This record gives sequence, C-alpha cells and structure tokens, in this order.
Amino acid sequence: MKPEREAGRSSRVVLLTGLSGSGKSTAAKVFEDLGYFCVDNTPPVLLPKIIDLVSEARGEGAKIALVADVRVREFLPDFARVIADLRERGHGVRVLFLDADDEVLMRRFSETRRKHPLGGRGGAKEAIRRERKVLTPLREMADTVLNTTRFTVHQLRDDLLRRFRVQDKAGLGVSVISFGYRYGIPLEADMVVDVRFLSNPNFIPGLKHLSGLDRKVRAHVLSAQTTKKFMRLMTSFLHFLLPLYTKEGKAYFTLGIGCTAGRHRSVVIAEALLKILAGASAPAAVHRDLHRSSGRRGSVP
Repeated sequence: MKPEREAGRSSRVVLLTGLSGSGKSTAAKVFEDLGYFCVDNTPPVLLPKIIDLVSEARGEGAKIALVADVRVREFLPDFARVIADLRERGHGVRVLFLDADDEVLMRRFSETRRKHPLGGRGGAKEAIRRERKVLTPLREMADTVLNTTRFTVHQLRDDLLRRFRVQDKAGLGVSVISFGYRYGIPLEADMVVDVRFLSNPNFIPGLKHLSGLDRKVRAHVLSAQTTKKFMRLMTSFLHFLLPLYTKEGKAYFTLGIGCTAGRHRSVVIAEALLKILAGASAPAAVHRDLHRSSGRRGSVP
C-alpha cells in the first residue's frame, strides 16, 4: 500500500507534450515565466522523484512543468501509469498536447533547418506521420489539445497565459537599473531613459564625491523644477504603459536610467521611480556603476 501524500506538499504539474515543431519550446518558456520549475526530456520513471524534491524545496503548491515528447519514445507507455500515480498521491496534473497541421510542421522545420527527431528515409513528411502514431497515447490522455497552426509565437504565448495564469497573479515583474553611458547601455533593459539633462551634482564641490544614495545629492536633484516636471510625466507614462505590457503577457520589464557615469543623477531617479512602481510585482533597483571609480581624466558623471 502506498503512503499518503504528505499534507501541504501537493504540487501543480503540467505535462507538456506534442509534435516536434508545434511550439513546445515557446510553451516551456511561458511556464518558466509563470514560475514553474521546468524539466525537459526526462524519462517518466524519474518524474515522481523530481516532483517530490521540488515540492519539498518549494513547499505547498509548487508548480512544475515536464516536457515529454518523441525523444523519450522508449518510455512513453509508462506515462499513463506515472500520471495516475501522481494524481493518486494528491498532485494536480494536467496534460497539454500541442499539435499543428502537417504542412505547417514541415514549413517550420524547413525554415529552422532543424532535423526531425525521427528523420531518416522518407523525409520530414514520413517522420511526422510516424511521430503522430508514436504520440497517439499521450494525445488521448491529454486534458487540452491545442492546435498551433494559425498561431504566431506571441499568440501562442497569450493563449497559454490565459489558460494557465488563472491562479498566478504575480503580475508584471519590474526592475529598475541605473547605469553610466560611459560603460555602455545595459543589454537587459527593455527601455532606456537618458537623464543627463538634469542638474549635475558633479559640478558642486560638496556633492561631487557623494553618490545618488546620499540625502544631499537626492535633495539637489529632486528639488529642481525640471526634475519635478520630468517625474510627473514619467510617472504618468509608466502608469499608462505597464498595464499594457501586463495585458500583452509580458512577464518582466526592466527600465534603465542612465547618466554619464551612473553615480549621481541616474541613481537618484532610479530610486525615486522605484517608489512609484511599488505596486508592481517585486520592484528592485540595481545600481550597476555606482561603485566604479570616478577618477577618469576629463570625464564628468
């Protein structure tokens, strides 16, 4: 007799499967954005152990997405037994099967120049036919069969977010990063705002060697009329923009604020915007260049 599942340790599990080229890689990224622990191409015999470990580490309601396809075809007959066992032990398991028309799958393989996992004699068309036959048992046990024939990458993402985000209300993850243009624009930024037009504390002897985290520097920058107007406009803009990103399904938004060296103005503005964005999901300010040397000859922060 199997032991009952430990109270408070049940997990939400999605088994993601389907035809090669149907969008499983895109789907896996969506689940990662939703906070799922993703495991790709794992034999079903190992899944209960993986789920137990993740559930133990993350606690009640841990979210796990398991990708299974024709690459583990030797183990496919075991999935029905493993899924039944997981459900018996108290885990919520959903099977999502992605499909697409043969012509679309063939075109996608042609565009990406990837080799089909079952490629060989007969070409891609014959490989797709054989793959459909191999995956028939998984398709029959699926809770959801999603045909991606007419989907763009963005439409597939939107559809999955609508289906699986019902209980995931973390919202848009926002981060703010200050930086110095002297050291390059941060590649992770979705949007960059240049604040080098603001009054520069570097030209004030009493402020030059302080940072934007200092109260005196903050007061100098924020008290200027130009800064006050900029902050009003920027606040209005962000309150307009961020809900649209959330609606579009974007999981993360990184705002870069830059001045010349990333020590004074950009730090002040990043911290001020952080307070404005306090309603967003887990905002965090990173001051990338704050501790770099300011002693470069001929430079101005």
